[in-house]
Amino acid sequence: MIGVIDDEPGVLAGLKRILTASGLAAEGFLSAEDLLARGSLGDLTCLVVDINLSGMSGIELRRRLAAAGSGIPVIFITARDDEATRREAMSAGCVAYLGKPFPGRMLIDAIMSAVAAPKPPP
Repeated sequence: MIGVIDDEPGVLAGLKRILTASGLAAEGFLSAEDLLARGSLGDLTCLVVDINLSGMSGIELRRRLAAAGSGIPVIFITARDDEATRREAMSAGCVAYLGKPFPGRMLIDAIMSAVAAPKPPP
């Protein structure tokens, strides 16, 4: 199951459509807080997270998950692509960084690479 977090409902729906059309199960969340309120993330194999969420940012979410021992791979997406944001995202430990808009195939390829990669110890 792929977790998708984006605070724009239309973008969230579009991302979920791309994933399901590619044969991937997806669960959507409108905020980082909604994802955390879900409780266990054990069935999620990868997260696709918008960096600029209302409330907690995607980067802060990644840092909280890492601090809690989660090794779930995170792919960051953003419409505000700049070098400082890219560096911060990479230092937070993302496995991929995609500037919006991006081809659906690019997202699917990033997810497939992320879930196929060996997981680092928590």
